[in-house]
Amino acid sequence: MSSEVFTQLVDAHYAALYRFALSLAKSPSDAGDLVQQTFFIWATKGHGLREASKAKSWLFTTLYREFLHGRRRDVRVTSIEDLPPGESDVAAEDVDRAARMDAALVVAALQTVDEVFRAPLTLFYLEDLSYTEIAETLEVPIGTVMSRLSRGKAQLRAALQQEEKTAKSKVVPFDGAQGRKQA
Repeated sequence: MSSEVFTQLVDAHYAALYRFALSLAKSPSDAGDLVQQTFFIWATKGHGLREASKAKSWLFTTLYREFLHGRRRDVRVTSIEDLPPGESDVAAEDVDRAARMDAALVVAALQTVDEVFRAPLTLFYLEDLSYTEIAETLEVPIGTVMSRLSRGKAQLRAALQQEEKTAKSKVVPFDGAQGRKQA
């Protein structure tokens, strides 16, 4: 593969891969390492890809595999089966509330969602991948993708409610009379 083609591939997919890696790793340095490792693997094995149109999916899948590989070394990965029995989905919230949300608030709340749910949420909402593409990337059945998206949305809603309460509690009313210096 020529360096020009590789550079074009990096330019086309770096930002999206970094966002995905950051949502998984929660650390800018770890996210950068994941993306770098992904492109290294592409440089060594990517020439074997038969269809150039599948490069994006291949890169996301590789990044996710590398993330899981790193996680397995550090901690046991939480699976959907490990959730407490009877955990139910939270009812949908007002659309108006979502419109008022700040992007930073949503990103902060997303970081609190369990890893197993955060990956499909990020791929679906931030990277605009279809259920099928997410299933291929995460190497799980489509039903699992739909289940994880549903549970992830429930966790995200709960986290957003908590973030919203925290943000409201930080607002301190200013009383002009008390704030003036006595002469």
